[in-house]
Amino acid sequence: MTHALVVDDEQNLVDLVKSYLEREGFTVAVAADGPSAIEAVRREQPDIVVLDLMLPGFDGLEVCRRLRQFSDAYVLMLTARTEEVDRVVGLEVGADDYLGKPFSPRELVARVKMTEWQHDTFSARVIPIGGIVLA
Repeated sequence: MTHALVVDDEQNLVDLVKSYLEREGFTVAVAADGPSAIEAVRREQPDIVVLDLMLPGFDGLEVCRRLRQFSDAYVLMLTARTEEVDRVVGLEVGADDYLGKPFSPRELVARVKMTEWQHDTFSARVIPIGGIVLA
């Protein structure tokens, strides 16, 4: 089962994203600010982090920078900041995908599910032979 972490300070949005992901079989943890997001990534070790940019404590860019020091979780930034410079900076600090608000919950789920497919496809192509792994 894929584990997701939703990080946003808007409770209605968190509830919406969480319900859509849970319907698709994900287990979902939540965090509402930068510091608790880092703690949750360490504790929960999610496969996917849905991350808002504008957070209390420190912003989503800083969360992404910090989590990249110890996690390879797939990071999808979900934010109202949709200018090209915001998208580019988000991707440069380590985000894997970027979705602007307002958004379609079905599109968000489709993007998150695509990460599972990519992971499964990659894993299927990894062949361990003795102490060597062919990919």
